[in-house]
Amino acid sequence: MATSREQAKQEQQLPPPDGDFYGLIGTLSQEDRDLLSQVRAFMQEKVAPIINDYWMRDEFPFEVLPAMSDLGIAGLAYEGYGCPGKGTVLDGFVTMELSRVDPSMATFQGVHSGLAMGSIYLCGSEEQRQKWLPQMARMEKIGAFGLTEPEIGSGVAGGLTATARREGDEWVLNGQKKWIGNATFADVTVVWARDLADDTVKGFLVEKGTPGFTAEKMENKMALRAVQNALITLDECRVKEEDRLQNANSFKDTAKVLRMTRVGVAWIAVGCGMGAYEHALAYAQQREQFGRPIGGFQLIQDLLVQMLGNVTASQCMILRLSQMQDAGEMKAEHASLAKAFATTRTRETVALARELLGGNGVLINYDVGRFFADAEAIHSYEGTRQVNSLIVGRAITGFGAFL
Repeated sequence: MATSREQAKQEQQLPPPDGDFYGLIGTLSQEDRDLLSQVRAFMQEKVAPIINDYWMRDEFPFEVLPAMSDLGIAGLAYEGYGCPGKGTVLDGFVTMELSRVDPSMATFQGVHSGLAMGSIYLCGSEEQRQKWLPQMARMEKIGAFGLTEPEIGSGVAGGLTATARREGDEWVLNGQKKWIGNATFADVTVVWARDLADDTVKGFLVEKGTPGFTAEKMENKMALRAVQNALITLDECRVKEEDRLQNANSFKDTAKVLRMTRVGVAWIAVGCGMGAYEHALAYAQQREQFGRPIGGFQLIQDLLVQMLGNVTASQCMILRLSQMQDAGEMKAEHASLAKAFATTRTRETVALARELLGGNGVLINYDVGRFFADAEAIHSYEGTRQVNSLIVGRAITGFGAFL
């Protein structure tokens, strides 16, 4: 028979964990909210029950891709070419929903839909867009993006070691790329290399199975373990001129892609913090110490409010940034400020969540430990906090301080 305390607990209706404290979803149309509900249901029903197991095994859940494809969220912001043309704001909310359950799935989406499709959308010829984007929007073809190198991370603007030389109607690629998400299984990888003839950066569409292209899975990661990162080796890899991104002629063109997708990384970061907060809140409502739920203790509530403040501030900032992007008003420094701020606040949020759970915070079956680890990768990729700070610093002071 239940005790009076247990009966009271059962009768009390506790607020459901909800990281959208300011109701930002209300800024969307009903149609867009309906799509977001479908994404949430997909993540809760298909991904949440299995993701810890895949994360621990360092494997990607390919089994969920057909249902993910049915959502129609690949290339969500792009116009034409079989893409929905829904804009950056909805695309950001979708990214947040993915990351709220698992940042690895959001990163997979960001690489495929943002970096790979975005490179073709912004830098490809009309023929390349027609060939690739409809298939990629249906997830019949999956993309990867090869920019970072073993010895070149933050310094990509200063020069790449991967090279391209033209021989007739072909280009010969040599060098290596590192940390390339999706590359172990992608159908096409956008490879950025330095043209030996004019020392400019060019982009190439390298299809899976191309001789001279190998992608070796990177092992022993402590973050985003479901993402399949690869070390790519290019050894006299031949690509036809028609597979060179025709509108990518310098690193400025590469930077256009990064500027566009940096917004998505900020959304991934806030989704990661949101997920950690919601799991921590649910735990605090159920976990008992000293005879009552810990959610009733002052210090626990203070931790939760700090987390919620971080999440809410980041959401508001990035929503405004996405609105600016849709209006064509966003500059590189705007995206960089959001990425630097959101990832830093998320790092703090997941640490507070892990602290709240105590020893259980390091057990994967409580989820918070996964968010805690994943936040470390999000903090670094697509521009470290320091690099993004220097981009903003140059804009507000007028002085470049990179070197």
